[in-house]
Amino acid sequence: QVQLVESGGGLVQAGGSLRLSCAASGSISNLNKMGWFRQVPGKQRELVAHITLDGRTNYGTAGEGRFTISRDNDKNTVYLQVSYLKPEDTGVYYCNAQETRRANFGPYPYDYWGQGTQVTVSS
Repeated sequence: QVQLVESGGGLVQAGGSLRLSCAASGSISNLNKMGWFRQVPGKQRELVAHITLDGRTNYGTAGEGRFTISRDNDKNTVYLQVSYLKPEDTGVYYCNAQETRRANFGPYPYDYWGQGTQVTVSS
């Protein structure tokens, strides 16, 4: 099992910035990648960005432009730096970690989730 603990959310004025952190613990040696999703009001959860163990990044549509993902492997922590925040960035940001599990039918991805951290951007 893997535990994910997020921090860094809060109330920010539009145009400001913040950094979210996600610390992983437990059976982390099998993780392929970690990242962030978000759920804004009225929408489904969407990918912000992922980063692999060797630092390759993938940004979703929600994360293009103003978001930067990074990781510190020594601390088992992933960061999401967000700049020029907009009110529409308001939502719950979830840390995600993925590992590959194996079954009779073959390998499949398994996701772990943090409890989420609220980000509120005021206009």
